[in-house]
Amino acid sequence: MNYMSESIEQLHKALKNKEVTSKELIEESLSKAHKLQKDCNAFVTKGILSTGSSNTLKDYIPFFTATAIANLEQKGAIGVAKCAMDEFGMGGTGTTCHTGPVLNPWDKSRMCAGSSAGSAAAVTAGVFPYATGSDTGDSIRKPAAYCGIVGYKPTYGMISRYGLFPFASSLDHCGCLTRSVKDAAIVVDAMKGIDKNDMTSWDSKDIHLYDSITGNVSGKKLCYIKELCNIEMYPNASEELKKHLSNFQNVLQKCRDIGMKVEEVSVDQKLLDALASVYVVISCAEATSNMSNLTGIVFGPRSEGDNYIEMMKNYRTKGFSPLIKRRFVIGSYVLQAQNKDRYFHNAQRVRRLLVDRWKEIFKDYDAVILPVGSGPAKKLDGSKDILDENTKALEEHLQIGNFGGFPSITIPDGFIDNLPVGLNITGNCYDDENVLNIAYAIESTMNYKGQTAKEVCYANR
Repeated sequence: MNYMSESIEQLHKALKNKEVTSKELIEESLSKAHKLQKDCNAFVTKGILSTGSSNTLKDYIPFFTATAIANLEQKGAIGVAKCAMDEFGMGGTGTTCHTGPVLNPWDKSRMCAGSSAGSAAAVTAGVFPYATGSDTGDSIRKPAAYCGIVGYKPTYGMISRYGLFPFASSLDHCGCLTRSVKDAAIVVDAMKGIDKNDMTSWDSKDIHLYDSITGNVSGKKLCYIKELCNIEMYPNASEELKKHLSNFQNVLQKCRDIGMKVEEVSVDQKLLDALASVYVVISCAEATSNMSNLTGIVFGPRSEGDNYIEMMKNYRTKGFSPLIKRRFVIGSYVLQAQNKDRYFHNAQRVRRLLVDRWKEIFKDYDAVILPVGSGPAKKLDGSKDILDENTKALEEHLQIGNFGGFPSITIPDGFIDNLPVGLNITGNCYDDENVLNIAYAIESTMNYKGQTAKEVCYANR
């Protein structure tokens, strides 16, 4: 039997019934991992190396275990492999890993998105039932959509970030990628908890994600954003976008069929258009500050130089990829005294306006439901970390979940030309149980739970 393509619930049952041993599961997972590595380049390290997929830490071995991982290990989880990611989580393509691009198992000419590209590829290929990831803008949820699986980031601080390489501290979330909503609940139930080493963590012992999933959503109220979901907003819409939005409308009808009320709301287009710029300014500024300790003196391989300043300059110039260096330049620029109010402070003000607008929405609705991006995974050939102006807000709206620390989950909702697409459900802070139950109910109306790329690719040949 192909056990690693099964859900966590099914694996637990098989272990309890002694149908399979932990050793056999690990051996199956490792075998699949080696095959996927040849096909898609999804893994970056072995042993206990933790590099952030960066050459600046290519030999780094951590001296403590991240709290989220320690919590999983206390529940009996066994680590199998380290997955590749965009360098330090600062990319949306899965192409800036220091071991090379991660290819999408559905179509190796396409990306997995990022930064949690390797995790998404491994889960959708059936290497293991879940993988961990971090999400600063959409780094769990968009790879999940591109790979036809579930990606969940809980409310900010539900999972400790102690041991996580920091990118942008006010936006960073830990979370997971799975093949079903229930599996996501199981994993985060095991990862979460207050931690004295992370002052942003909070006590979630009264939140029971798995136990709260009933599928009963009668009377729940959802809304979608007119400016993002109406095809009339896209005069130059591609065929993929037309199919994606049409498919999304079909899902909204399924939501109504199971007893939920779905309505359209409007958000100021100027706010939506500012999304990407606000994210770039804030995330780059925080990244520049967070990673100022990466000098080659304390961490990573030292560079040549006649003095420490020259050594640090060579380390940072030669070690980081071009994308990372661009982000550091932007971050340094917007934090300069003469620029700080115009760029960084203004970005913070617009962030507050966006979060306040979403909180107004949550007074009337249980969650916001939206399509993820403008269609299926983008082609790797010629793809760059840039935005299409026509669909910029549609591509970037997941960042609002990070701006406000809102619980947010992506689930698969169909296919376009044999490639998966997804939708996202985002709710108010601390309302994770409600958000996951809604996601589970919607998932139950469709046939994409538990799917792996291998199964579907073989079926479509």
